[in-house]
Formats: sequence, structure tokens, C-alpha cells
Amino acid sequence: MMGHMMNLDKLNPQATAAAAGGAIVVRNVLKRFPGKQAVNALEEVSLNIREREFVSILGPSGCGKSTLLRIVAGLVPHNSGDVLVNGKPVTKPSPEIGVVFQTSNMLPWLTVEKNMQLGAQLRKLPAAETEAKVRDLIKMLGLSGFENNHPHELSGGMRQRASIGQILALDPSIMLMDEPFGALDALTRDLLNVELLRIWQERMQTVLLVTHSIQEAVFLSDRVLVMSARPGRIIHDIKIDLPRPRLPENIKGNPRYGQYIAEISKIMGVY
Repeated sequence: MMGHMMNLDKLNPQATAAAAGGAIVVRNVLKRFPGKQAVNALEEVSLNIREREFVSILGPSGCGKSTLLRIVAGLVPHNSGDVLVNGKPVTKPSPEIGVVFQTSNMLPWLTVEKNMQLGAQLRKLPAAETEAKVRDLIKMLGLSGFENNHPHELSGGMRQRASIGQILALDPSIMLMDEPFGALDALTRDLLNVELLRIWQERMQTVLLVTHSIQEAVFLSDRVLVMSARPGRIIHDIKIDLPRPRLPENIKGNPRYGQYIAEISKIMGVY
């Protein structure tokens, strides 16, 4: 059953991205890095992510996953093709998009609370509204009692939660996450996966996550996109048909969870 499903889900990128619009639409994107030996990082990349969908991207190192994320964020230009967010072409960073990177970008001289308020202050959003929102986020992220601590006084997991809070305080409709838990130990990573799911289920933003972890992608996602080696193309689009809300005790003992991991591992040449 699973093998048959994977064959059905093998992607025709152009057909998929040409379908009805989504929150994020990428059509036939090419990204070339110049130099003596110009390198195509991405070729003919197409994808379509619906509003409030949680999608993960997997692929070998160097395949262009992070480059694709930065193109969608408006941080890196592409050479050809189309990138649309909420129906509008992406030409620069947008307040509709929040980006969480692997390393925290909190300022070391500001407290957790002040760091989480900073982006809203720079955008000149109403101060009282921002302060109330950040107070609620601190509770939601399990950071109560640490709001006056500085980043160096937090564990790695707490810093990442605060970094996510920085973005949530801006209320973006789309969150792009580039290996946000990649530098953490396995236990902390698993705990933050559960936390991220809880936050997503409460706020229902559109999420595009880049990860190297097959288990993480399957546990979190509605769909998993698999990229080829460089030049990166999306070669599989796999629907993760596991019930929500997801809790580790309900999902990780589900035989289908293990089957998805095994099938995607085979696709990626892990075994």
C-alpha cells in the first residue's frame, strides 16, 4: 500500500505548481551562482503550498534547500521563474513572511522580552499591543520567569523558542524555518518538535520547514517534498496521512509513521 502511494505521489513539478494558487507558489525557478565555473544550485523548481499547510523539504546536503527558502523569503534573488507569496511576486522581504534560522538572532544585550518586542518596534507597531502580545507569547512558549534573562542565560532550546517568539510577535501569515533545531541535542529537538506542532495547531500559519531529519519531517508535516542532488529539483511530493492533533505517544507507535520513514529513507538512498 505505501509503495503504491509513493508512486502516485511522485511529483510532476510543473503540473503541481501550475494548479490553483496557494500561499506559496514557485514555478520553474532557476538559481545560478556566478563565478569562473558557474553553478546551477536550483533548476526547474516548482511547488505549491496551500494556506495553513505545514510542508517540509528534505534533500542531500548542498541540494539548494536553504537557497530555495531564502528565495521565497525575498533574501536571495533567482535568475528565472516565478515566486509568488499570497498571490504577489516576491522581490524583497515582506512583513507577511517570518524566517527562523538555525542560530538565534537575538541581540545579546537585550532581555528575552525586549528581543521579542524589537521587530514590532522597528516596524512602529502599537507599543501597548506589542507588549501584551509578547506577554502572551512568553507564556505560550514556556518562557515565563525568563523574560528578563539575556540570551546567554538561556539553554539552546529556550533560545530557539524565543527566536520563534520574535517572529510570532510580528503575526506573519507564513513562517519559513531553516533547520531551526539542527544544532540541538536529540531530546531537546524532539521536545521542540512537539512545541512547534502545538504552536502551529493554535495559530495555523503556513509553514515551510527545511530539515535533514526524516523523522522530524514526517512527524510535523502535511506533505514532505524531496529534492534531488544539485542542481536541486523537487522529485517527490509525499502526502503524510497521519491524524491531527499529533502527539508522540499517538503517532510514533503508529505503523504508518514507520512506513513513511522507511519509504522516504529508501527514496533518499539512506538504505
